[in-house]
Amino acid sequence: MTAKQAQALAAGQEQAFAFLADPLTHGLAEPVKRIDTHAAAVFLAGPNVYKVKRAVRFPFMDQTTLEKRRTACETEVLVNRAFAPDLYLGTVAVTRAGPSLRLGGRGEAVEWAVHMRRFDENRTLDLVAERGEITPALIAKIADLILASHQTAKVGDGARATVALGEVVAETLAELIEAPDAFPAAPAAELAAAMRSAFAAVRPLLLSRGAAGRVRRCHGDLHLRNIALIGDEPILFDAIEFDESIATTDVLYDLAFALMDLCERRHGGEANLLLTRYLWRCEDMGSELAGLAALPLFLSLRAAVHAKIDAIRSRDIDHTAAARDEALRYFDIAGECLRPVAPLLVAVGGLSGTGKTTLAARIAPSIGRAPGAVRLCSDIERKRRFGVAYTERLPAAAYRKEVSDAVYASLRGQAETAIRTGHGAIVDAVHSTAEERALVAAVAAQANVRFVGLWLDAPLELMVERVRARRNDISDATDRVVTSQANRPIGDIDWHRLDASMPIDALTDAALAACRPERQRPPRGESQSAAPH
Repeated sequence: MTAKQAQALAAGQEQAFAFLADPLTHGLAEPVKRIDTHAAAVFLAGPNVYKVKRAVRFPFMDQTTLEKRRTACETEVLVNRAFAPDLYLGTVAVTRAGPSLRLGGRGEAVEWAVHMRRFDENRTLDLVAERGEITPALIAKIADLILASHQTAKVGDGARATVALGEVVAETLAELIEAPDAFPAAPAAELAAAMRSAFAAVRPLLLSRGAAGRVRRCHGDLHLRNIALIGDEPILFDAIEFDESIATTDVLYDLAFALMDLCERRHGGEANLLLTRYLWRCEDMGSELAGLAALPLFLSLRAAVHAKIDAIRSRDIDHTAAARDEALRYFDIAGECLRPVAPLLVAVGGLSGTGKTTLAARIAPSIGRAPGAVRLCSDIERKRRFGVAYTERLPAAAYRKEVSDAVYASLRGQAETAIRTGHGAIVDAVHSTAEERALVAAVAAQANVRFVGLWLDAPLELMVERVRARRNDISDATDRVVTSQANRPIGDIDWHRLDASMPIDALTDAALAACRPERQRPPRGESQSAAPH
């Protein structure tokens, strides 16, 4: 389609857009709010939303005829009712009766719109993130929501999805390279080479995951603007409707958009929690851990697609420096996600109440490649094995030695799977015996990966105080458990010993200093990170 044809099509829609932007159309006294994207014009009118497809054609989308736009509207409603049935009310025509336009009616349809129930547009997750209002509880809800959408989604053809993903890679890279005004040529060529290589490397894994049912008809566009808070509950909306081959994809590729978007907005801790919570709740955690080998490609491609779309929006809709900068920011992230980062296995040990899980969560985003190390927690694994909620207390029988041995063995197996994909991992468990500490260190040695052991020390009274203060916690430890642990011999500890009574920010800094490679550490005596042995 030529630029002249595109302009003519756009001009043809302007009358409908002006009609929908008029408060009188909706019987309102207050203004109608209009939001423009590269593919749609959205009109927020009182309690209603009307979304009109733009008459545009891209390599991945064709909306140049009225019939195609009508079909796209109907398909959008059908697809999104699976995610947000209360939001999507149907489709409505803009009709002409003589010289006048009407919303609905029996006249000739000149345009079609998706009709939605309006929600607070300031409560989409991108804006919630900007205000610093994302909480761990909210991230847990989002992880559970995304996982549930994957578990109930229709299984797709894995081989076909792998081919389709390769086409997305090729198409996206071509568009980035062919836009030198938006993206610098040399970095675009470097990104293209790295992404093609990454896709070729993980293609057998993608085919294997597809054969195992990990390709589903997903949401397909899970960036933060497409997750909204209605009340206190997150809702997914605006799923991909224009191309089944784009939406039918690996579940980790679907999740990767939200992960990448959180990282881009400097919410690395939340991104790490989202991935960790998703993995914890998976029925087959081992398979998803193995799938992490494809995560750098998935994150990079999601960022590259975002950059491409932002460049289109900057060129056609929002001709501002801010829009161009956003496209470049996502372009840079696409390259960063493919840069190699050496995997690292970290074990955090210490008696109950020393704060192992808190510290693991604090350091995880900084360990290994984005969005940080997978956290593997003995309390979580034990609850998983018994099929109970994380905050449900287990009976004493669940802590028999043979059960604990099996839990620790599972953690080591999960850690090995993660680090062999190139991802970082943190094993959070008491590790009260020399044997347990040696076995987890051996996992790293066998995989030829660097290992760091962190041992947390704290006074008994502080550990007891912390345990007594817990409410709805994943740990079942009581003050009696802490006292019992403290009375058992733990043997020589050759891990980095940290004073867990220090403020959490200082403890985090000390732990991260211990995790840095030797050549990056200050000379012994200058670091204040470790307590005396």
